[in-house]
Amino acid sequence: MGILRGRGCDGRGLASQPELLSTCSMRHRTLACSPGLWASIPCPRAELSLDLVLASGQSFRWREQSPAHWTGVLAGQVWTLTQTEEQLHCTVYRGDKGWLGRPTLEELVAVRKYFQLDVSLVQLYSHWGAVDSHFQKVAGKFQGVRLLRQDPIECLFSFICSSNNNIARITGMVERLCQALGPQLVQLDGVTYHGFPSLQALAGPEVEALLRKLGLGYRGRYVSASARAILEEWGGLAWLQQLREVPYEEAHKALCTLPGVGAKVADCICLMALDKPQAVPVDIHVWQIAKRDYSWHPSTSRAKGPSPQANKELGNFFRCLWGPYAGWAQAVNSLCPSHRCCSVLTYASPTMLQSHQQSSENSPQSQKYRRGPEQRDSLNNFLSPTTPLPSPTYIGRIPTITSGARHLQINQWVCTRWGGEFLGRQNYLWFYLLFITRRDNKIETFVWKMR
Repeated sequence: MGILRGRGCDGRGLASQPELLSTCSMRHRTLACSPGLWASIPCPRAELSLDLVLASGQSFRWREQSPAHWTGVLAGQVWTLTQTEEQLHCTVYRGDKGWLGRPTLEELVAVRKYFQLDVSLVQLYSHWGAVDSHFQKVAGKFQGVRLLRQDPIECLFSFICSSNNNIARITGMVERLCQALGPQLVQLDGVTYHGFPSLQALAGPEVEALLRKLGLGYRGRYVSASARAILEEWGGLAWLQQLREVPYEEAHKALCTLPGVGAKVADCICLMALDKPQAVPVDIHVWQIAKRDYSWHPSTSRAKGPSPQANKELGNFFRCLWGPYAGWAQAVNSLCPSHRCCSVLTYASPTMLQSHQQSSENSPQSQKYRRGPEQRDSLNNFLSPTTPLPSPTYIGRIPTITSGARHLQINQWVCTRWGGEFLGRQNYLWFYLLFITRRDNKIETFVWKMR
């Protein structure tokens, strides 16, 4: 796929408009606002879906600041990306470099490398569908899911933050980490963008305490300790970068020597930053998919759940099935709605109410709730599968900027109360329902409060 520069959304070359460019220069651009500042790369949606890829939990630095326009940090610069059916459109903000203009050929090369556009996703989908009938069913609903090639430092420390966490909270942690320790790049509409911190910045003597204050909790210690280990024991950034050149098993083993890096995190880094497309990160969700949809069971151990030996065997199973890009195939396979819990119930105890985005270490105190006999009967009736779903009180959509990332695309919202189990004691009354829906080809997250 070659690079086509300086074309607007209608495919025609458009003359620059100085007064318009200056007006939009320090704001988040859209393709319609300043087409002369955009360049495009031929890339059909079957090869890349920005909505699916940038919100899937691979990278935590992208926001949808305008509809279908994603802004984030790539290769040390701030970019906004959008797409039409056949084109990926890009614009770059150069900060204090002091000049405006559409992205150069050299800058567009960074975008191509980031999305690994030299890899034909259509051909991979065709191969995976030919060898796996289950994948063929999933693939039709999730076109354009490819793996990013991220900076190893950013990927490593972002996934250290992912331990026992969710996408929204990881996004917030990474953002605060960058704001506190990363270099300032540019300010757009009052939003200041920062680059990812250097190893030296992350290894400072006061970093752990700072990161704890920023809400990283115990992960702050792992971030600081891993940065120091890379600098003092392994020779710095060059060691991490050279892991791209070594075999997968060697890179995986080396990463596991770092504080806070286990087998799954190491596989994520291998897959998304170290050019190891065969890496398959295994967690309980992948384990369940393998058992349910592929009738897989560990043969070398008696493990009934994920374990180091069984996880390695499961990774080998998928590598044999899907081939050298098994990690890419699993990224698509895991998007299927039946593979993920799309509904979260959080019950409010008499003394504590925890949001779906808050952990036990920083959850706020909430108002006490008690219920009487009428409320008890109402709750028991609600739990009956034969009772219609009561009318909830709509709290509102979680803004993209607040949540930090949109959830994975699904075709309809699913309420897990059907066939689910009642969580909580009998004196629990209020709870919140988080669900995800697709509306007007957009993914939206809602919170409902039910009684």
